[in-house]
Amino acid sequence: MKLAVAATAGAMAAALAAPSMAELPKKVMLTAYGVGTSGYSQAVALGAALKNNAGVTMRVLPGKNDLSRLAPVRSGKADFSFNGLGTFMSQEAAFVFAKRSWGPQKTRVLAFNFGDNCLIPYVAGDIGVKTAYDLKGKRVAVIKAAPALNYNVYTYLRFAGLTWDDVERVEFGGSRAAQEAIANGKADIAFTSTISNYPRKQEATPRGLSWPATPHNDEEGWKRFFEAGPYYIKKLCTDGVGLSKDKPLEGALYPYPVFMSYPNISDDVAYSMTKTLFESYDSMKDAAPGMKGWNIDNQKLSWVVPIHNGAVRYYKEIGKWTAADQKNTDEMLRRQDVVGAAWETTSAAHKDNDDATFYAAWKSNRAEALKAAGFAAVWTEWPDPK
Repeated sequence: MKLAVAATAGAMAAALAAPSMAELPKKVMLTAYGVGTSGYSQAVALGAALKNNAGVTMRVLPGKNDLSRLAPVRSGKADFSFNGLGTFMSQEAAFVFAKRSWGPQKTRVLAFNFGDNCLIPYVAGDIGVKTAYDLKGKRVAVIKAAPALNYNVYTYLRFAGLTWDDVERVEFGGSRAAQEAIANGKADIAFTSTISNYPRKQEATPRGLSWPATPHNDEEGWKRFFEAGPYYIKKLCTDGVGLSKDKPLEGALYPYPVFMSYPNISDDVAYSMTKTLFESYDSMKDAAPGMKGWNIDNQKLSWVVPIHNGAVRYYKEIGKWTAADQKNTDEMLRRQDVVGAAWETTSAAHKDNDDATFYAAWKSNRAEALKAAGFAAVWTEWPDPK
């Protein structure tokens, strides 16, 4: 793809007055979390910035769960996604992505949002929850076909030494229904971002709102937490409902949204989108809650999913890419190859077996293959997908 060239001398003043945008297709499609989430609001804000700054029309397609966000990108109907932990789960063919119709996905990341918020369960304020240890016996809203969101609650349960057996799970069809269940008394806990609209609405209901703290000095709690969720970082959260620098929350964060695609998106398009995202930052940073997390200084480029080659080109261009980042991406590409090879072997060996037999073999074979290659399996057990 031809990239934007430097302005001529006669247009230099105009070039200095506005960011120099890389060329992109005139129309792109991006999937995102459901309407009402901070992820959706940020996607809309990016779309407006692309239209105003680069003349690109971005259609935002909301998805109620991990499958509905990734399926259009996988098929080529959509180009990108503002996704979350499902970016990693799909790479691993874990949970719902263990379906024979899915399997390991070669996901790639363009950029991350690391803000001052937390990704954490929120709790009805009328049930006396102060810390994660108080979640025992409560009703957790879980979402059908959304393993990432559901597993995030489990990670916080593990901080307190709890499991799913210690809470009551109540299933809902999508994020909106799950979050509204807190207000109407059908559940007590749902996973969210502290900057999402849902906890803001919950705070105004008769039940009120509370955040279950995970004290940062609880070493045993954090050991359990990171064993369950190595993609998190500790975070003293100051952005969100009821939070501020004077009233922070001890919690955790992983990048949300994760701006991702597949390798079928060309290096040139990935480069141009990454460049345009960051050159549009000043015009969109106040357009939606959490947008400041897209600041280039917030990018932590060594994560559990490899960075797209086109995005790497941009990060190298601005001096952001390090040898450690390259090593990590190379290792994550190798991890994808290990998981992919294990999937092919398992699929061939169990092509005539029923799903239950296949799933049991896949969980075991995946874990063994990763261990043999020097990687942590992270997940070894999960409910069989339906």
